[in-house]
Amino acid sequence: MSSEPWSADWPAPAKLNLMLRVTGRRADGYHELQTVFQFVDWHDSLDFRLRPDGEIRRLGELPGVPEQDDLVVRAARLLRSRCPGAPGVDIRLRKRLPMGGGLGGGSSDAATVLVALNRLWGCGLPETDLAELGLRLGADVPIFVHGRAAWAEGVGERLQAVDLPEPWYLLLLPPVHVSTGEIFAAPELTRNSRPITIRAFVAGDRRNDCLPVVRDRYPEVAQALEWLGNYAEARMTGTGACVFAAFDTRAQAEAVLAQMPAGWTGRVTHAANRSALRDRLERT
Repeated sequence: MSSEPWSADWPAPAKLNLMLRVTGRRADGYHELQTVFQFVDWHDSLDFRLRPDGEIRRLGELPGVPEQDDLVVRAARLLRSRCPGAPGVDIRLRKRLPMGGGLGGGSSDAATVLVALNRLWGCGLPETDLAELGLRLGADVPIFVHGRAAWAEGVGERLQAVDLPEPWYLLLLPPVHVSTGEIFAAPELTRNSRPITIRAFVAGDRRNDCLPVVRDRYPEVAQALEWLGNYAEARMTGTGACVFAAFDTRAQAEAVLAQMPAGWTGRVTHAANRSALRDRLERT
């Protein structure tokens, strides 16, 4: 066991897709997208302890995810391939974000590994290189490396920072796991949406092309959308299952949360144009 101290509480924040348009499908099967990412103040946490023996190990279990398949382990190994001579590391993940909720938890965990170990190992790779590595792990990883609210195109990797209002969001978390692969493979998914501009998004074009597919296949998501829509504009992030609505104040969001049907799960969060990971990196 390593005698090195832990570098603790590196955040892996959740994101919301404020809109999502599927504008095409590439020859390699990936979809061309337009989307807008914004962070919220809810996150997983990761701790790191350097190991002199060169081993990369995950401490603890993540249900349904073998260690060799875990994005946090894969991210550490991928970074070390670009950082010869780096020591090993123990990685401890405290999972708070739901899996299959469209909040980007796994991708965010991977990005936090890349960003934190780049600092702790002294690799010195620039953000662009880390984002490029992250894209090999998943299309959402670059936005978490980037750490700023952004307009995104391509498969989600071409990012332009945007300054957005930072409302309070009420998140509803239906008790279903929605597979991103399933939704993007669905024959009924719209794949030829007309591209729009940032100005059109700001003016109110917030469509999510995945929403009709998820709503039809997952009645729990449809029910949450219908209920939340009684109080505010209800949207779905990514491929779901999480649905959300914006409110001007925390009190307004909490008042709606208090009326949530028994047995449902919800959370009030605050929007952030800078991620908690970027804030942590700049403090370290």
